[in-house]
Amino acid sequence: MKDNLKDFGAGVAMLISKGNLTRQKTKEMFDQLMANTQPDLQQGAFLAALTAKGETAEEIAGAWQSIYEGDTVRVSLKTPRPIIDNSGTGMDSLKTFNVSTAAAVIAAAGGNYMARHGARALTSTCGTIDICEALGVDVECDIDVVKQSIEATGIGVFNGMSAKVHPQALFRILSQIRFGTTLNISASLSNPALPRHGVRGVYTRSLVEPVARVMREIGYKRALVFHGSNGCGRGMDEVSIFGETYVAELLDTSEIVTYTITPEVFGVNSATESDVYPLQDRQAEARRLVEILAGKRTTSDYQMVCANAAPIFCVGGQVNDIAHGYRLAQDIVQSGKAIKKLRDWVASQNTEPESGLGRLDEIISSIQTVKSKS
Repeated sequence: MKDNLKDFGAGVAMLISKGNLTRQKTKEMFDQLMANTQPDLQQGAFLAALTAKGETAEEIAGAWQSIYEGDTVRVSLKTPRPIIDNSGTGMDSLKTFNVSTAAAVIAAAGGNYMARHGARALTSTCGTIDICEALGVDVECDIDVVKQSIEATGIGVFNGMSAKVHPQALFRILSQIRFGTTLNISASLSNPALPRHGVRGVYTRSLVEPVARVMREIGYKRALVFHGSNGCGRGMDEVSIFGETYVAELLDTSEIVTYTITPEVFGVNSATESDVYPLQDRQAEARRLVEILAGKRTTSDYQMVCANAAPIFCVGGQVNDIAHGYRLAQDIVQSGKAIKKLRDWVASQNTEPESGLGRLDEIISSIQTVKSKS
């Protein structure tokens, strides 16, 4: 036992001194976190030291391997098109509303199969699971219900903080910390459906290429990884409509290419940053998301969602460039397909569909009531 503590502590000390771990060493240390064989202080020190140093591609891959192989319930999906996941890491300096969830609904309405894997808020006010729950999606359902929803409606979300998805350790760890760690990247990649196509936002530009390499390493065939800027020194785990977005794209040839996109690509010449800030509570966030998907908003939050749906259409093979993907997203929203897809999703991923639809329809009704009064 003492040797085990000492060996683990030596790994932590190496990270503190800015040394890098191999993929295998990282996996072994995360295995001990998953098995809970190290004291809580050692576990917390390890996560903090790795995050503070900055993760290498090998370290992220090692953490992913430990979580996916040792603590993830796996599902096999049968879909006519590739399965796609989209998410952001959180931990960014410019906090936004839950853009990725709205973008995923639009992408599903456009014919993609979205297998999402998210968590409740750790460093923000409203995480993926929080907003989905507020909309009426059953986020505590059995994993087979999520599987059926993806196959039937093209979208579903696995709750990364549920013991039904990660039964051994991940819930225990995430429930005890309130700061971003390597788990924001490696755990989010531990999707039960193991997609081969994905879109990911990261909290710092320095992680864009490493995460793209990790995705290639663990089996992704097509991926876009990005970090956006507001043009004034603050960054986000989204495609930005305020400043440049740095992108690493994994092509189907296994080559990774990097480039920068600007708001002008979307035809956005000016945008209001405060439009994308988080609102006061989850109910307000759910209402905003419904308004966007129903085509009731033309403000910067709507533009932001369309800009982040665009990469999904690129990865899914429906368009050849981001600009075309942006226009396609707009067309889908204005056609009414996006809000219909949201309703289909709530009905499908639910053990009590009437209850979930009642929650969503209440939001939709309140929007229509306000419109009729104005």
